[in-house]
Amino acid sequence: MTRLTSCADEEAVAERAAAEIARQVGRISEERGIAHLALSGGTTPRRTYELLAGSSAELQGVEIWFADERCVAPEDEQSNYRLLAESLLVPAGVAPERVHRMEGELGPDEGARRYAEALCDGVSRRDGQLPVLDLIVLGIGPDGHVASLFPGSPALDAADDAVCLGVRDSPKPPPERITLSLAVLRAAQRCLLLATGSSKADAIDAMLGEPTRHVPASLLRRERLSVIVDDAAAPRGSRP
Repeated sequence: MTRLTSCADEEAVAERAAAEIARQVGRISEERGIAHLALSGGTTPRRTYELLAGSSAELQGVEIWFADERCVAPEDEQSNYRLLAESLLVPAGVAPERVHRMEGELGPDEGARRYAEALCDGVSRRDGQLPVLDLIVLGIGPDGHVASLFPGSPALDAADDAVCLGVRDSPKPPPERITLSLAVLRAAQRCLLLATGSSKADAIDAMLGEPTRHVPASLLRRERLSVIVDDAAAPRGSRP
């Protein structure tokens, strides 16, 4: 069952999320020597990453992966890598060799192919197939998309063993992107989804309803999903 936590405002969401990420990856890296963490871009997670940068000790045993990327150069202002570098990676002093970025500048197909290879080489695979990430941090769009998996997208119909996909028809600019597959999101040990603001409220309501391709977030494995929202984005039945 999905674990839902509602906080007073966006800052409280970021504080709660940063603490939860640090706790989970710190525990895993202490037990196993390494933790695999995948991060998303977007406005909601950015403040979380800024606060997480203060937990640099917990990040020392962490390998950083990406949930999705825009097909732009890494220094482009639309790049998820640039956002992560500015808000977390540089401030926390994460070693460059522990950061595995999606090479958006290669285009959706070649970038996805190379990232699938890197992920399969770097992360333990379940039954020899899908890599199993320890924690994936996701935002959610007002349309219910997660990573770069948009409502009704052909990417949602990818093969069960698909790891990383090229996207050419994103309804949000830029149209070309790279994304982890739904299968990889569902294979993760945990997913943490963050949502703030009233524009996300309907998407959160829909996500917690019946699973549907029209709301990709609803297709995540709910028993492995934690959701942190502010009061404005909370499901109708739990709003103050």
